[in-house]
Amino acid sequence: MPDSVHSAPLAVADVLRDTAARFSSAGIPDPRVDAELLLAHVLSTSRGGVQAAAIRGDRLPEAAAAALAPLVDRRCAREPLQHLTGRAPFRSMELAVGPGVFVPRPETEMVAQLAIDALGSSASPSPIAVDLGTGSGAIALAMATEVPHARVFAAENSVDAFIWTKENVARIGATNLTLAFIDLADAFPELDGTVSVVASNPPYVPDDAIPRDPEVRLYDPPAALYGGPDGLDAVRVLSRVGLRLAHPGGTIVIEHGEWQGAAIREILTADGWRAAATHPDLTTRDRATTAIHP
Repeated sequence: MPDSVHSAPLAVADVLRDTAARFSSAGIPDPRVDAELLLAHVLSTSRGGVQAAAIRGDRLPEAAAAALAPLVDRRCAREPLQHLTGRAPFRSMELAVGPGVFVPRPETEMVAQLAIDALGSSASPSPIAVDLGTGSGAIALAMATEVPHARVFAAENSVDAFIWTKENVARIGATNLTLAFIDLADAFPELDGTVSVVASNPPYVPDDAIPRDPEVRLYDPPAALYGGPDGLDAVRVLSRVGLRLAHPGGTIVIEHGEWQGAAIREILTADGWRAAATHPDLTTRDRATTAIHP
């Protein structure tokens, strides 16, 4: 956006075009989408509302233009869009996010679906699910809201992330979700042998595989990214904890990187899980592995 003060408000369509051009020059992957979402934020409307305003020839109010300018600068510096808006969409929800918590990704929606399907097919009238290392609460809240007859337990041991999780649980009003500040290795001993679904999006980036995108490398919490020399340290813990928590026939669902499926199947199978299977996301990349408690 130009730095000079204009005597007349700029057209929304022109602001969109100029903002998208700046984002494109900054290397942002979807510059038009980010421009529309950022304008939607300062206008307190939806992305569709911004598109309609551009088509109608609406002008951008001066207050909105003033709020937009520093946000555009920050996005050009590759600060995550979700940190600027304070919100991240996830399935049917809008989650509060910001510094200190891992921003949920669209591909994790498919991981949540695997957990929801397994939870919904449980024969129990009140099945139990656990989300270990819940972060923003995305997977736990998806299970709690989409399988309302279930009881969901979520564990998080980062103080910064836990604050965001508490806010999301309160905002969404998931009364069937219990949140605990505890390490996933020690989580919920009172549930041993009763859990139908154990789900997790653990840190799985190998320590020396520094993410390419600045939004990830500079802003996502390192504890939510890096999982040891091969990225699978947390997965090994999850496998053992899952065996403790799950009842016979219970399911474990673990998100991972696209090249880690075979190694995770080996870990789960060696520990005694049955029918380990890896599932692709909508981009056809391997994204999650499931297995059944013996």
